[in-house]
Amino acid sequence: MMTETAVTVTTSHPQHAQQHPTVKTDPGQSPGNLSWMRININYFKTVPGILKLVQAVLGILCMALASPAYLSGTHWFLFVVVSAFIATLIWIFVYLLGIREALRLPINWILTELINTGIMTILYFIAFIVQLAAWSPWYGYARGSNIAAGVFGIFNFIAYAAGAYSLYLEWKGSPVTVNQ
Repeated sequence: MMTETAVTVTTSHPQHAQQHPTVKTDPGQSPGNLSWMRININYFKTVPGILKLVQAVLGILCMALASPAYLSGTHWFLFVVVSAFIATLIWIFVYLLGIREALRLPINWILTELINTGIMTILYFIAFIVQLAAWSPWYGYARGSNIAAGVFGIFNFIAYAAGAYSLYLEWKGSPVTVNQ
């Protein structure tokens, strides 16, 4: 709902042609409360957008296959998977809602995302090795799903590495400005 402004013009005496406008404002919502938000579906038709969606789906698979954590290595694996999943969801919403374009903060968005994705790539590399090493000698209940979680961790590591590489290329090719 936008603020409505009504202007009423009255004359004081019929002999005088002076007019005194009266401005009356309806107290509603300000016009720009959610006007900054734009849904950007086209980003998810690009390679970086598709990679983010793949990372989120593989993260869900890793969480589902590795939980509940029976071994200490799986605790670390799930910590990395959940942390990366939350960070990826935040970046998905940043691009989906156009927050990057709406906020005029002195943030180098590409470099910030590159650092985040690079850290998650390294952590995923360590996590899938720990997960597979913890469950390889184990025989019995939940071994198959946890080995599968480690394999999907490898796939997600590859997806994060591809995302970090594409962000690196974008960062190297972009001009040096603060708000990108």
